[in-house]
Amino acid sequence: MPRRVSLPAADDLFRPTARAEEAAAAPRAEPEDDQDGRKKPSGRVRHDEKMTVYITSDELLDLEHARLVLRRSHGLAVDRGRVVREAVALVLADFEARGDESALVRRLTEE
Repeated sequence: MPRRVSLPAADDLFRPTARAEEAAAAPRAEPEDDQDGRKKPSGRVRHDEKMTVYITSDELLDLEHARLVLRRSHGLAVDRGRVVREAVALVLADFEARGDESALVRRLTEE
């Protein structure tokens, strides 16, 4: 007797997990401003958006090394995503504060 497996329909796979009213009413985990008026990184919350970034093997090793040093030397058990979000927040804050003199503009114009 052949076995037939029933698979869920596309509507079942791609359905929203919360009703629209609940999603609209739920507070979003947005970065808040710190005491200096700068945005804080989102930290350890559920993130609604995803972005894929391609990096070299050396960059990945450097990121992983930084994560391990943070854990060993500073007692901070953070994942790579948290390190990247913190780094992005620092770069964007510097860019907002310094504009043309920021490290971001300086590095991007070196290419």
